[in-house]
Amino acid sequence: MAESNPILPFKNFRFVISFSTSPLIAVAAVSKVSSLKRTTEVVTHRDGGDLSTPRHAPGSTKFEPITLERGVTLDTSFEEWANRVYSTDSRGTVSLDGYKRDLTIEVRNVSGVAVLKYTVTRAWVSEYVALPDLDANANAVMLEHVVVQNEGWQREAIPTPGKTDE
Repeated sequence: MAESNPILPFKNFRFVISFSTSPLIAVAAVSKVSSLKRTTEVVTHRDGGDLSTPRHAPGSTKFEPITLERGVTLDTSFEEWANRVYSTDSRGTVSLDGYKRDLTIEVRNVSGVAVLKYTVTRAWVSEYVALPDLDANANAVMLEHVVVQNEGWQREAIPTPGKTDE
């Protein structure tokens, strides 16, 4: 059952990242996702008869890159996706076939029920780190990460269990 108290904020440690393919494929072991950030440029202008007060209007909107981080596993989905903008065929030509994907970020409450869902559109990997610095004296999990460029994101509606539209 979803949390019903709208005052309590959700925790940030329960989430699932999926590639929006058919069927939806969850990405294994993602441990960190950077924030979804959108910035709209401010265009300032003045009206001819009013020299003391500038007017502001929205300009172009930019969606910031998103970083996904996960523990290194035998799953090669990050590497395969990153290779789509880099790998070449036998003739040495780059094929960008399928390099853009939609991502789904699903936030879950402490009970594991989906409470928020965002779809990131036309995302592609601009940076890929396969292995971190290796240190024989460290005691840490190896992490790989991708920086994903995108053309926008939007919040999707999640049906509330037990609630019907009347």
